[in-house]
Amino acid sequence: MKRFLKGEKGGGRMNLLSWAVLGLIVGIIANMIDPRPAYGGWLGSVIFGIVGAVAGGWIGDLIFGVGVTGFNLSSFIVAVIGSLVVLWVARAFRRTA
Repeated sequence: MKRFLKGEKGGGRMNLLSWAVLGLIVGIIANMIDPRPAYGGWLGSVIFGIVGAVAGGWIGDLIFGVGVTGFNLSSFIVAVIGSLVVLWVARAFRRTA
């Protein structure tokens, strides 16, 4: 997990601001792809985007060897997919609760 967060596979290390910006962009894109109402407005989009980017990067690194390593296309795609999965899981849990 530390390896993909530090960006050892390509890009440089992402700091908190980078994760927040990527999370905002990814969260907005994920909410455009799945337009059902988001939880928490734009702040919820950022949080789900960051969590999705981390989850997608971790899973992508484990399965495909491609994690979130910075602002590049592969990182962006992995982060969007991770964000969508986190959004769908959160909505499924909220529906059952």
